[in-house]
Amino acid sequence: MATTIDLTGKVALVTGGANGIGEGAAMAIARSGGDVVIADKDTANGERVASAIAALGREALFVLTDMLDADQIDAMVAKAAAQFGRIDILVNNVGGTRMQPFTEQSARNMRKVIDLNLMSMLLTTHAVAPIMIAGKRGGSIINVASTEALRAAPGVAVYAACKSGMVSFTKTMALELAPHNIRSHALAPDMIYTPGLAPMLGSAAPGWVAAQNRYVPLGRMGHIDDAGNLVAFLCSDLAAYLNGVTIPVDAGATAAAGWYRDPNNNWCLFHASE
Repeated sequence: MATTIDLTGKVALVTGGANGIGEGAAMAIARSGGDVVIADKDTANGERVASAIAALGREALFVLTDMLDADQIDAMVAKAAAQFGRIDILVNNVGGTRMQPFTEQSARNMRKVIDLNLMSMLLTTHAVAPIMIAGKRGGSIINVASTEALRAAPGVAVYAACKSGMVSFTKTMALELAPHNIRSHALAPDMIYTPGLAPMLGSAAPGWVAAQNRYVPLGRMGHIDDAGNLVAFLCSDLAAYLNGVTIPVDAGATAAAGWYRDPNNNWCLFHASE
């Protein structure tokens, strides 16, 4: 029985692996012995992460990919399979959005959010799953959703709908691919410090970080390694009997369901002004 996270000999494909949670996943997999393919449109950071993986003694391949382009996704997966001869782990991580009321969004904006967050996952999984099945070694698929999949999300309605779709798709793949020993999971992260949050934090009002830390039960923002290490665990034999689960990576924020700590460290359900 396995007692450590050991991904030696496995090949992982991480979309959006050039930074943020994707980088955390790629590095955790490499530290656990796996080789990694990074698909991203950010060449500088993609090559930086690939170099960091190589420095660990693992093989890395960066493939410049626009995840909004179905043909580029297919070409990227084909290149990964040709380079390594196998794909054992797929981390569907690429995604993003910006705040805007739903009624102010154009059809073009909505389509882009859907293509980036939902269609990219569907297309990449559609290309990778047959490779895993043909290899007859099993595999792991990790879909990086969001806590917005589990709650209302004013200002990011389309994004949240996509993330909810990711969670549903994860459950269905857990059943459809189980006969091939391919396990599927979803992460629902919240308040993980990534480059996407940096502009917001930089312009935040004084005291915002302290208020945010009171919102998080464990009192701090997450690091990309907090998500990455969970990815490595879920792909390992330590998680061999887990399938179809969605795990909040949020230090208890989902469990809090609106409870937060006031400046005196008392738990409150709402803010009462004097």
